Formats: sequence, C-alpha cells, structure tokens
Amino acid sequence: MTPVDLSRAAWRTSSFSGAGNGGGDCVEVAALPDGRIAVRDSKCPDGAVLFFTRAEMAAWINGVKNDEFDDPT
Repeated sequence: MTPVDLSRAAWRTSSFSGAGNGGGDCVEVAALPDGRIAVRDSKCPDGAVLFFTRAEMAAWINGVKNDEFDDPT
C-alpha cells in the first residue's frame, strides 16, 4: 500500500466534540485529495489513521443515525 502524505490534511473535529470546552476527546476527520476520508484520534495526532471511502463513511454515519450501534456485542 502506498503511504499517504497527511502533512497538508485539514483536520477538523465535530462542533459537538467539546473541544472548545477543554475536552477534545474525539476523533478528527480530513477529506483527502483522492476522495477518501482520513480519521484519527484527536489525543494522538501522530498515531494510527483509518481511511474510508465516502460511501463507507456515509454508511457508518447512517448506521449511527439509525441506532445500529447501540449494542456492540
């Protein structure tokens, strides 16, 4: 797999994350030039990054909105 240069990625957090209240315990997302979405832990910006297609991200968001993840077991 080809490494992805994230040095110019514009990371953003949700307005619901509490980052403005000193919280900041959330995920950050960045839209990449190749159309994918990068996701990382805001507390560990140099850590692992997950990559999703826009369709995968949309499916996950719809699942969250439809309460599909209420029971992780």
